[in-house]
Amino acid sequence: MALLSVGKSNTEIRDVNTTNMRKILVAAWMVFSTISCHQSTVAERESAAERVKETITQELVQIHQRGYINGFSVAIVNENQLLYATGIGYGNSKTREPYTEQTIQNIGSISKTLIGIALLKAQEMGKLKLDDPINSYLPYAVNNPWFPEIPITIRHLATHTSTMLDSYRYFNQSYVLARDESSSDSMVYRALRNHGVTFKPAAAKIAPEEFLRKMLVPGGEYYGLENFSKYQPGERFEYSNVGATLAAVILEQAVGQSFDEFTTGHILMPLKMDASGWSFDAVSMEHHSRLYLEPELELPLYSLITYPEGGLLTNIHDLGTYLAELIRGYNGDGLILSSDSYQEIFKAQLTGENFAERPLDNPYADDYNYGIFMGFTPTGYIGHSGLEPGVSTYMFFNPKSNTGRVLITNTNFLTSVEGAEEFDAIWNALGKYEHQLNQLLFRPKEGY
Repeated sequence: MALLSVGKSNTEIRDVNTTNMRKILVAAWMVFSTISCHQSTVAERESAAERVKETITQELVQIHQRGYINGFSVAIVNENQLLYATGIGYGNSKTREPYTEQTIQNIGSISKTLIGIALLKAQEMGKLKLDDPINSYLPYAVNNPWFPEIPITIRHLATHTSTMLDSYRYFNQSYVLARDESSSDSMVYRALRNHGVTFKPAAAKIAPEEFLRKMLVPGGEYYGLENFSKYQPGERFEYSNVGATLAAVILEQAVGQSFDEFTTGHILMPLKMDASGWSFDAVSMEHHSRLYLEPELELPLYSLITYPEGGLLTNIHDLGTYLAELIRGYNGDGLILSSDSYQEIFKAQLTGENFAERPLDNPYADDYNYGIFMGFTPTGYIGHSGLEPGVSTYMFFNPKSNTGRVLITNTNFLTSVEGAEEFDAIWNALGKYEHQLNQLLFRPKEGY
């Protein structure tokens, strides 16, 4: 009735209603078309991504046929997800058991980055400060005998400027058999000795704190002036597994928990790294890879007394998840630490004056500069590498693209030129497709 009162006929009213209905139908069709187009675009991108993944896998299989690395796994990630992951080759070359995405092994010095994360978490909790002297926490005093009056700080340990050195005593005492299973006269032990490494009997395993007491305290069984450099603390970068382990021991003293327990509770569990752990008891040995010093030279099962510096056991999915967290942390959106703590982790702590010589030729030399147990390369990549008997690993991300790569191998690549070339070929094959996969599969984090 209101419409009639302004002078419109019933016919005019029907025409208006019809026009409005047509507008509604057109709008609905446009929305439906947009959604359908978006769904089609997503499907096309995902299909293209699958083709890229197939290409990567084919290239990796071809590279593996060179035969210098028995088994490996790889991942490409961005800050939100694993873009690609696979395993290639063999976890056991005798039985031809495949190396898969679930295969577990230790990852060498990439483990040190978890020491850095743990130190900053403890600092957030008010348990320690990076610039505290280490002797404020230790049950024994540790000083450089050449400069006994200059205190060594936690930051010195975290930036490898503590002046503690990995002498032959470290390499001869820190590796321990999981079980005594081979003669010390066997070929594998001779090969290890040629590389300056000794595997001690299983009964020789002791706690990291006791090991460091023997290494660093006057009168200790492994103590010697060669365990320290003749530079002042904080003056010179000198990579130190001993210093990294001491940082983990200090963390234990500060928080009243073992390093294993603290990092499991504050890093592994929050990130759902359920396949990872610091001991054989903490992981599924069904998925554990054999390790090889050379392609035909299988190593016995061993562990590290200094496990925090190189003994994390994990698989490619868990390590890829960890790298994604580091990328988020770099951008101020990490889960484990506050934005301020991540800024400290990723802040270059050293200058050229701290180095006798800086690596320039290797784009992935992680000792070009250092954050808090975090390496920086000459070309701007951030992350860490790892090398232990039978272990060669890379984990780096590009802060400009927010993408990264991980490579875990069960064979030492440094035992031959060909092995090093195969390792590089694997790594570079991932790099060829890293940006392309990210463009195809990038999804903003929910809530952005």
